Amino acid sequence: MNTPLIQEFFSYLRYEKHFSGHTLKCYNTDLQQYIEFLDTEQASSTSQHSFESGGTATAVAMEVRAEILSVTAATIREFLVMLHNRNYSRATTARKLATLRSFYKFLVRRGYLQSSPVAVIRTPKQEKRLPKFLEAEQIEALFAAPDRTTLLGLRDWAMLEVMYSTGVRVSELVGLDVTDVDFDEAILHIRGKGRRERLSPVGQQALEAIRQYLTKRGQPKPGESVDQQALFVNKSGQRLSTRSVRRKLDKYLAQANLDPSISPHTLRHTFATHMLNRGADLRSVQELLGHRSLSTTQVYTHLTTGRLKEVYDKAHPRS
Repeated sequence: MNTPLIQEFFSYLRYEKHFSGHTLKCYNTDLQQYIEFLDTEQASSTSQHSFESGGTATAVAMEVRAEILSVTAATIREFLVMLHNRNYSRATTARKLATLRSFYKFLVRRGYLQSSPVAVIRTPKQEKRLPKFLEAEQIEALFAAPDRTTLLGLRDWAMLEVMYSTGVRVSELVGLDVTDVDFDEAILHIRGKGRRERLSPVGQQALEAIRQYLTKRGQPKPGESVDQQALFVNKSGQRLSTRSVRRKLDKYLAQANLDPSISPHTLRHTFATHMLNRGADLRSVQELLGHRSLSTTQVYTHLTTGRLKEVYDKAHPRS
């Protein structure tokens, strides 16, 4: 149920924080589950009567508002126990807790509460799961899969090259316009999360792939409805979706006999790992990935310990 409190929160996320549609959907799922938990486990007999007797929407909304504002830290802990009993992973539980943390922090800022019941709750310790990445020969096999004699094959080759060359998120990839590519300066204009924009260097191989694709694409024929602004379009001439990118990648993974669990985000991990393994500093990779916090980028340092060991062995006199 979207009570006025929740609606106000989502307006804040959408128009002030500029959260993406995907993130808003996740927040909505988490909050709806939380409200259902309050209805089931914490509602008063009066509240229950309102539901069972078919009370008005206004009365129900007021009851839910009262439930939300009367929550204690003990209630939050009971919610976490429920998630544990339902075998939710630590990562999923942490995400749901982060949603509640953000929601109640918002309520405090808006003056609905004096303090957040989530403030004293510690986030569950996460399992260390290292990002998956591709080796150089696997990248070559993947990039050789698209048929470059066709328009769609050239498009797919260009997409793969851009993802690996720049580390863009798949949502950023499909949001690219033709004018975002600066061939002279070898720069890509990327619109990232929260409407943050960045300029990213792009390699010559990726630029050549884009150039060949755009040349083959040419101008639309009479009667064709083509989105000329979008860089990557589908066979109908409309901007490609993130789901389509995933389907195309699955197709080429099968052709190249690569792990089918590889995702578009794996190419982003691969970009970061290869950059660090070849001497790029962490701060630079953070900027290139569009990470707001350096701690988000530091996960990749676990993958570069082999290179650091080699440097140590060569440099230290007592190695």
